[in-house]
Amino acid sequence: MISSHGCGMVIALFPRLASIPALLLCALLGLVAPRPVVALGLLRDADIEHGLAELSFPILRAAGLSSRQVEVLVVDDPTFNAFVLDHRTVFVHAGLILKVDRAPMLQAVIAHELGHITNGHLARRMANMQNARSAAGLGALLALAAAATGNAKGAVGLAVGTQSAAIRSFLAHTRAEEAAADQAAEAYLSYAGVDPQGLVDLHRQFAGQEFLSAANQDPYMQSHPLTRDRLRAAEDFVAAQTQSFAPNPTQDYWFARLRGKLSAFTRAPNWTLLRAKDETYDDIRLMREAVAYHRLNQLPRAIAAIDAAIALRPEDGYYYDLKGQFLMETRNWQAAVTAYEKASDLAPSEPLILAGLGRAQRAAGQRAAGLASLEAARARDFRDARVMHDLALAYAEDGQPGMAALLTSERYALAGKPEDALIHARRAVMQLPRGSPPWQRAQDVLTTSEKLQKRK
Repeated sequence: MISSHGCGMVIALFPRLASIPALLLCALLGLVAPRPVVALGLLRDADIEHGLAELSFPILRAAGLSSRQVEVLVVDDPTFNAFVLDHRTVFVHAGLILKVDRAPMLQAVIAHELGHITNGHLARRMANMQNARSAAGLGALLALAAAATGNAKGAVGLAVGTQSAAIRSFLAHTRAEEAAADQAAEAYLSYAGVDPQGLVDLHRQFAGQEFLSAANQDPYMQSHPLTRDRLRAAEDFVAAQTQSFAPNPTQDYWFARLRGKLSAFTRAPNWTLLRAKDETYDDIRLMREAVAYHRLNQLPRAIAAIDAAIALRPEDGYYYDLKGQFLMETRNWQAAVTAYEKASDLAPSEPLILAGLGRAQRAAGQRAAGLASLEAARARDFRDARVMHDLALAYAEDGQPGMAALLTSERYALAGKPEDALIHARRAVMQLPRGSPPWQRAQDVLTTSEKLQKRK
């Protein structure tokens, strides 16, 4: 299931996209003169995020980190870029994934961003952020509070929209930092058995960017200054390697799969159908065709294609998740429930799949089961604003107006809308049992919203 949220406006790339707020940058507002606001969002999909976890796992291990500490998420943006904002998440633009053509290149990007984390480069930028004139969004404050308590799920991806100049300033790296991150990436890739030639290829792709004006440079170049010295250093490192780096079939497969699914949802369906026949992996070819047919409103052909992919990988919960999406979006509620139940059985730890199951159950009239599934999804993934919206509706239908108001207030808070958050937080405080955990959550939103209101 692919979903996307922006801050302040929804960017509807295709019908499946639904909103999720992205990134904690609100504290940068006010640093520069007023300019058009840029809405950044995350593309959420259990299959794609699983593929990124497969690719990042050996790099994280080489860096002394774990997938429980750091995860890789996709930013809804067609440009070539990647960045880190805290110690918990690497953000990779969808455009980058579609533009690199080998798994080691994407892994080199991840390794490089992890180098910024492990080398402590975030400390300076966090200090700069804290010196900003104002924290102009409740989402930023909640994100910082969640990070301070060690809540990884709560700290990542909390609501943000900000000005493009401020983003570039916040994400800017010095050449020394870039060189250090490259050196760390070289070590991580080598230790993980990933061909460091991917880092060289990445540099070569942008070797000419330095000579372009800022207006014509790729955004990656603007936030990751490239010099010929860095390219030469990477080439020298590869030339000095004595070990050989054999292709990794598992990593190659997941790279092809996440890239294939992303392209199937973002490229024109006919483009996908024309090129899918050249796909190396039969199940990925069928999956890409299924998405294309679904987007062309040809449900029987979409179901036939995804069923054929499932036949090749019968224990793959992510393909059942995709089938559930097709059925859900064509109003085949009960069939969607069946598909999502199978997906959840095969991938029980995936909150995005649980959320899909909850929506299907509610649509099929199974309100109690749907509420339970949505609550479980919310407990496992704090940042999914779409789940918060659906939970609020479910609580309202279940006769729990206080909980509905609480979830609505939190959703507005994460979207950086303190005025709306304040209204619903007051309702929640009045309706929830005083002193209960939900009441305390509502009180936190209320207090923070009131402080932000007083600053205006």
